[in-house]
Amino acid sequence: MKKNELKDILKPLIKECIKEVIFEDGTLSGIISEVAQGLSGLQTIAPQQITEKKVIKPSQPSEALVQARRELEDTKRSLQESTGLSGIFEGTTPMRQSSGKSQHGALRDQDPSDPGVDISGIMKIAGGTWDQLK
Repeated sequence: MKKNELKDILKPLIKECIKEVIFEDGTLSGIISEVAQGLSGLQTIAPQQITEKKVIKPSQPSEALVQARRELEDTKRSLQESTGLSGIFEGTTPMRQSSGKSQHGALRDQDPSDPGVDISGIMKIAGGTWDQLK
């Protein structure tokens, strides 16, 4: 008997035996649980490794960075002078980040403390009441 003939006979038999061991004897569930335990152990180690890394910033900015900032300020100044919009945002505060459940929706970019528009006088203008709409 040649090697290839023996291989053709034994391969399906071995394949069937492996399937029986893995699926019928519960070996597969054991393998999965061991892998899951191993992954959960890795997840607890990974954040510690990340927090140990430190970024060292230079004490003084580079000359190229200083030059880029100067150019940006000059550009801003020239645009403000040419458009007449100098100091248009002075005294304003940025919007608070909403702590809403969804990051999507029609009001996602609105300040949660914004009272909105008072519509109580609309029906007075129209000459009716809200109860008449029911």
